[in-house]
Amino acid sequence: MLPQFPAFKPIGIEDRDLIDGTLRKYRPETSELNFTNMFIWRSHFGFEWSLYRDWLLVVGANSGNGVQALPPIGPPSRVDVTRMLLGWMRDERNIPEPRIDRADARLASELEGSGGFVVEPVRDHFDYVYLTEDLIALSGKAYRAKRNHLNYLLRSYAMVYEPITEAHIDACLGLAEDWCVLRRCEDDLNLVGEWDATREALSHLRRLQIKGGVILINGKVAAFTLGERLNEETVVVHIEKANTEIRGLYAAINQQFCEKQWPDTRFINREQDLGEPGLREAKLSYNPDHLVEKYRIRPAT
Repeated sequence: MLPQFPAFKPIGIEDRDLIDGTLRKYRPETSELNFTNMFIWRSHFGFEWSLYRDWLLVVGANSGNGVQALPPIGPPSRVDVTRMLLGWMRDERNIPEPRIDRADARLASELEGSGGFVVEPVRDHFDYVYLTEDLIALSGKAYRAKRNHLNYLLRSYAMVYEPITEAHIDACLGLAEDWCVLRRCEDDLNLVGEWDATREALSHLRRLQIKGGVILINGKVAAFTLGERLNEETVVVHIEKANTEIRGLYAAINQQFCEKQWPDTRFINREQDLGEPGLREAKLSYNPDHLVEKYRIRPAT
């Protein structure tokens, strides 16, 4: 039975076809509106879903982790369903200040002028989107540092890129665990969530139907990445991990994944920075073509 509002169901792998089909019809531009992202982060945010008339609703049962609800997905106009969802969170979930997080510009535009809403951009959630051809070629002054890192790696190591397969999963899990230990993930709930999301993605690689690549150094996995199409012209990169002791690996796995897997795709969405200064600097260093704005929506008081 499909959950009909107000009943909700925790997101499970068995829900992929229905949710993924609904999202693809919507043609999303924001990285959250993707089944893989919802699934691999489901424990962290407590994601549950329901159907309300023509719309897919996704709420976060663990709203203290940052997402109370994602925007309703379906046809315009979504003014009434947005108002209903916010009221339901306040009245039935007893959330004193309900909000919808990571809403895209389309929903913000639909709500404009309707009254009753506060719609505010959240810079920390903006997605970074790059031209695929830029990430492959790494041409010009803007990418000089990336080329230097990549060239150092190629001079110093016998690097081999391979598409990810289930044979690589254990090694990728080991690399991700080492990454987490190095960064003391246990002290940061977001990093714990990222480790869980990485494990879920690798463990459900086939059923999620995502693509990936690995870089081998001396026959061992030294870097890996996972991504898939977000819409017809955009790929979203979900996860990227590398041995930080080897210079140039992050530049290499990014460049190789784009070149080998997505050369005919126009854009690469590398998700948000969550306001972390180091991550923001790293994402800006790849010279994004544009940022995808996201909004928080609250009832007007």
